[in-house]
Amino acid sequence: MPENEREKKRATPHRVAVLALPGVPPFELGIPSRVFGSAQDADGHPLYEVTICTADGSPVLSDAGFTVQPAAGPEALAAADTVVVPPTHAMPELGRGGPLPPEVAAAIAGIRPGTRLVSICTGSYVIAAAGLLDGRPATTHWNLAPEFRRAFPRVKVDEDVLFVDDGDVLTSAGVAAGVDLCLHMIRRDHGAAAANRAARMCVVPPWRDGGQAQFIDRPVPEVTVASTTATRAWALEHLAEPLTLARLAEHARMSLRSFTRRFRDEAGMAPVQWLTAQRLELAKQLLETTELPVDLVAHRAGLGSGNSLRAHMRAAFGTSPAAYRRAFGTGAPRGPGAERGQRV
Repeated sequence: MPENEREKKRATPHRVAVLALPGVPPFELGIPSRVFGSAQDADGHPLYEVTICTADGSPVLSDAGFTVQPAAGPEALAAADTVVVPPTHAMPELGRGGPLPPEVAAAIAGIRPGTRLVSICTGSYVIAAAGLLDGRPATTHWNLAPEFRRAFPRVKVDEDVLFVDDGDVLTSAGVAAGVDLCLHMIRRDHGAAAANRAARMCVVPPWRDGGQAQFIDRPVPEVTVASTTATRAWALEHLAEPLTLARLAEHARMSLRSFTRRFRDEAGMAPVQWLTAQRLELAKQLLETTELPVDLVAHRAGLGSGNSLRAHMRAAFGTSPAAYRRAFGTGAPRGPGAERGQRV
């Protein structure tokens, strides 16, 4: 891509429209503005332009009792590159498979083909009621999954994950999972470095795997029970080294059985799965920020050989190290679609 075209692409923020519906929870409504609004390129230029809109341009009452004054009406949906639908607590008929209110249906019908659609928590009900999730994988809040499945039987619901990326349609679980999904989208659009910068600005963890369990029975250990937190922090500093389950358990001063159980309780996944995910994150960062050969990137990330890294990246992201570097490396053109969407 010629340099002038690359600069023009970088100078045009991706347009995100957030549809505020009656009964919207303020926290979920604010997630896209806060996370996407924190995303900048290496030179400090904004990567996204976020607009809060309503279906008819009128103010809506949030579920916290105050009114949300939108910046735009349905025209923002028609002009957007990405549309985000936060939850609503004022449309109980959707839980019974009922239709969308006419003004909401008309606003969604005006979204351009090819626009990326995103739901946070029960915003999935709105997208499903519009028929846009039929035959597709999706998630929603774990506690409402049985109701969602009855109301929208054509949707392939998975309530056990934080979010599902089906390419042009993405859905997240409840509440804070919306933060994870927005960071995932920044990572997909602009690479790990940009997502990490946004996470630091929001003071949140930069990455939680979409396949991580929504509901962890014991996320905070009891005072009298040992935690794996220190061992996970230690492992992140030693990813290039052989980290067997036995070595991790020894560092945590636990038996293999106790360590594995406690790790899964706290992290929502098995130790080996977590290690692989962290190593892939490090590999992506090295591919973005260095010119190291692929074999050396694999070694520093603890993934062994270049062939091993290629296999892992192909399985996890549907791309190769070389293609990822071309898309997100220093000086590469950035933007939505640079990395293939994944189902997680």
